[in-house]
Amino acid sequence: MTDIRERLAGLLDAFNAHDLDRIMSFFAEDCALDMPRGQHPWGTRLEKKPAVRKALASRFEGLPDVRYSNEEHFVDEQQQTGMSKWTLTGTTREGRRVELRGCDFYSFRDGQVTRKDSYWKIVDEA
Repeated sequence: MTDIRERLAGLLDAFNAHDLDRIMSFFAEDCALDMPRGQHPWGTRLEKKPAVRKALASRFEGLPDVRYSNEEHFVDEQQQTGMSKWTLTGTTREGRRVELRGCDFYSFRDGQVTRKDSYWKIVDEA
């Protein structure tokens, strides 16, 4: 059985390295990504590896110095699920500094991510 906590830590390391190939190596071909914003109660859902890759690449384009820290991982090995809480920091291309808390809920099959469901706090401008 795959150690989900190790997978979650590896994913966070890959995100902080901005290594899209390594990030995608954690995902199953039939994966799905639910983003916080969208026109549906689940936000925006992207399905299959190419669409998920494109959406994750946009994170690095919009926040070129994005970093995840203060991480905490919670795991249910029997259900093959996990959650990562983190603080995201970065600077937009327009020079606005971003800092917010968020979390990702993951579902796994055979050690691969089948679903990443993302949530984050909305930080109001002062």
